Amino acid sequence: MAATEPSEPALVALDWGTTSLRAWLLDGRGRVLDSARAPRGVMQVAGGDFAGALGDVTAAWPSLPAIAAGMVGSAQGWVEAPYLPCPASPGDLAGALVQAPGRELWIVPGVLRPGDRPDVMRGEETQIAGALALRPDLAADARLVLPGTHSKWARVSAGRVASFTTYMTGELFAVLRDHSILGRTAGSGPGRDGDAAFLRGVDAARKADGIAPLLFSARALVLTGGIAPADALDYLSGLLISDELRSALAEPGGAPLLIGEPALCARYARALARFGVDGAEAIPNAAVAGLWCIASAAGIVSPTKTEVA
Repeated sequence: MAATEPSEPALVALDWGTTSLRAWLLDGRGRVLDSARAPRGVMQVAGGDFAGALGDVTAAWPSLPAIAAGMVGSAQGWVEAPYLPCPASPGDLAGALVQAPGRELWIVPGVLRPGDRPDVMRGEETQIAGALALRPDLAADARLVLPGTHSKWARVSAGRVASFTTYMTGELFAVLRDHSILGRTAGSGPGRDGDAAFLRGVDAARKADGIAPLLFSARALVLTGGIAPADALDYLSGLLISDELRSALAEPGGAPLLIGEPALCARYARALARFGVDGAEAIPNAAVAGLWCIASAAGIVSPTKTEVA
């Protein structure tokens, strides 16, 4: 593909998940010129009209090559991009892109950790590729945490995703909030201190052997006046995140780096500090950097200089 002037639009980058679609218009150096977000995840695309959904979100942008990561590459997505087994590098991902029929749109494959207890990721592999592009010093050995609905703890070695483990922390929180008595106990209105309630939950689970005996305390503390109803969900979040950290930190490894939504990464950093892991660093813009890095490696764009910002 011919090189593009650095300041001209060169690529549409898409993080297309289950519930939402995030899109970025990138120039010839991978810099963001514009962005858009819509609740048009793969489960919200009526009749499988992915082309229509993409057109709606990017209608104001020029027609350009595009690259997408996330659940859009699942069996329920636009076109399935098979999983690559660990260890997998950004170059491996670039070499296994799947093109949407009849379109200049390529989809990044997910990554599989095979074995008796297999695990999979879709979308996080691209964020990891972005973290490595932004921070080449991490390639030799790093532990990365990607908080979210299904949190991932990944180990990078020799520039490749060597292994990872999924924790369903975010989904468990949503299920308990929306479909259990714990959510009914939680109330709106003024709270006393949501951050203090969160850390109280973190400390309770940090000192326990398991979370099951602790969950009901999110209700009992409200009933006995220990925490305000409006703070109950912060306390529950602390319990669940702490249980994830207690399990994950039992594995040997260095201090983790965080990749994801800034507010959620900040919450994880506060919880990590209670475990004695201070100053957990967050890596911003990893998804955009990863999409640009993979597109460049695959020859979808010919960058003048990678400078994602």
